[in-house]
Amino acid sequence: MVQLLRKIAFPFSLIYALVVHVRNFLYNIGVFVSKTYSTPTICVGNLSVGGTGKTPMIEYLIRVLDGHKVAVLSRGYKRKSEGFLLADSNSSVLDLGDEPFQIHQKFPEVSVAVDSDRRNGVVQLESRVEPQVVLLDDAFQHRRVKPKYSILLTAYGNLFVDDWYLPTGNLRDAKREYKRADMLIVTKCPDVLSKDERRTISKKLKPLPHQNVLFSTLTYGDLVKQRNGDGLVLDVLKGKRLALVTGIASPEPLVQYLTFKGLVFEHVEFGDHHHFTDDEINTFKDFELILTTEKDYVRLEGRVENLYYLQVAHSFDSEDRALLEKAVKGLF
Repeated sequence: MVQLLRKIAFPFSLIYALVVHVRNFLYNIGVFVSKTYSTPTICVGNLSVGGTGKTPMIEYLIRVLDGHKVAVLSRGYKRKSEGFLLADSNSSVLDLGDEPFQIHQKFPEVSVAVDSDRRNGVVQLESRVEPQVVLLDDAFQHRRVKPKYSILLTAYGNLFVDDWYLPTGNLRDAKREYKRADMLIVTKCPDVLSKDERRTISKKLKPLPHQNVLFSTLTYGDLVKQRNGDGLVLDVLKGKRLALVTGIASPEPLVQYLTFKGLVFEHVEFGDHHHFTDDEINTFKDFELILTTEKDYVRLEGRVENLYYLQVAHSFDSEDRALLEKAVKGLF
């Protein structure tokens, strides 16, 4: 039914594509202006809606930039607050949104801020925090700020070159805009990806001479965790009445991983950034243990008993890792 509705919506996708192209054209000819800042800014984004691993990439960069004064600026999707907000010890997931709150809890030494006005957000961070670098989360399509370095993510199973515009497809920006990126990263790759397949994908993406194409896989932790408690090895979960609760754009890799590990579970799937109702949470009581993603955990913590999450991170081979770290550290 969903696929049928997407096909029926094809005329609307043409209108959407036209609006996107006109907007980018106005930026390209200088009618709309992109502003630069003295503080180095690194943009992590994509051309589609969700599902490419932006938050784990932000976390990866935070680790690469260890020793630098880092700030993260996000829109704070579906947060209940308005305007600019700098996270502190009193901030909640409702104030910041799930992904910024996750980063705030995980990296307390990093300044995390939310603002739908990216220009104002950078200015406020410069005046209040004076960071050495600002990571712009999910900002590739927001051209009012021109980053010093742009990393464009595209998922292995849904490359942007194979996609189409909303609402028929998942593209929210024009395919040709990939040329603005400094680096392309193909995420969610299989654990084993041959050199021939890498070359085939790279050729398909048509990188410009200055653009490196990197490949990453998603790796999951060996333990399921709670925020303030000991972890459990996955084998302990076998034989339990287990539910996997997800409210993310693309849960398939996690489902495949847990199945590969021999776990039997019921997958309770919701839309991305879902706000769980009390009635929905009541249905989880039938299970001995609830397993979820780290992003969903921050929205369910304190509301669900026996709740655990599984961490996920990007993994690169040694050559790609060196290229990424050299590019990021070379900004200073």
